[in-house]
Amino acid sequence: MYVFSFEKLEVWKESILLVKVIYKLTDNFPSTEKFGLISQLRRASISISSNLAEGTLRNTNKDKTHFSTIAYSSTMEDLINY
Repeated sequence: MYVFSFEKLEVWKESILLVKVIYKLTDNFPSTEKFGLISQLRRASISISSNLAEGTLRNTNKDKTHFSTIAYSSTMEDLINY
């Protein structure tokens, strides 16, 4: 059962899976990257699901689109950094 409407979105479900994959992948990175690349990849992946969730709670289509755009930008950040 869903509590929030964003939990029904396939893209949100996939973004949660991406977070798990990113965390698992970055566990194998050198410890010297702990405060660099590891942190950036993890924050960007979490940002995707967070912004999708926040966008669904907005009232106007303009606001919803804005948060979807931010989520997309975080996705691109993950791809570029990896």
